[in-house]
Amino acid sequence: MSQPAPSEYYRIVCDAFRASGNPDYAQQQIRYLRHQFEFFGLPMPRWMPLTRDLHATHGIPDGDDLKALVRLCFQDDHRELHYFALETVQKALKKQPADFINFLEELICARSWWDSVDWIAKLVGIHFKKHPALIYAVTERWMGSGNIWLQRVSLIFQLTYKEKTDTELLFSYIRRLAGSREFFIQKGAGWALRQYAKTNPEAVQEFVASTKLAPLTRREALKNIPK
Repeated sequence: MSQPAPSEYYRIVCDAFRASGNPDYAQQQIRYLRHQFEFFGLPMPRWMPLTRDLHATHGIPDGDDLKALVRLCFQDDHRELHYFALETVQKALKKQPADFINFLEELICARSWWDSVDWIAKLVGIHFKKHPALIYAVTERWMGSGNIWLQRVSLIFQLTYKEKTDTELLFSYIRRLAGSREFFIQKGAGWALRQYAKTNPEAVQEFVASTKLAPLTRREALKNIPK
């Protein structure tokens, strides 16, 4: 398969998404994400099949071409192109070396909002499973960065880890951010605890009882635990 250069691939994706967009629906999307991004007007059931078709036709780039294409997409104002970029990264993730975490960090900080950051957190979790030696050093750096999105990822990257969750790390990070007034930190901490409670509700109950947490975090953590 002859793969287009990143700039050409980006143009092909733009043209395909624009041709299939719905301007009326785009206005709903713009309002939903608080006017932070432009939209073509493609709901997920439309942009995902388009993405699969584009991947099937033009392939999934790797190495520098992957990064170049993703960066071009994130420089665009249309949020669906960011989604295309993240789906492309996800498809290529398994073959990436340990230092790909630096590119994932770049993406967390690019056009940041909860929808992209939470998706990248899942990719970070997958990458850390493959390269566990990265976890402590990288997340410690993120925790100390002052960037709420890097901190949120440090809280939620273990959402799918279940019994393999590093509870000491999770509880330590939640304690360190317990005084944060940021909604996305409070909500992220509660989400991480609620998810881990499916595996070990007793540990979560004990942690919540012994830790001064924001009311939002506490509510989220205990949401599915019977009183």
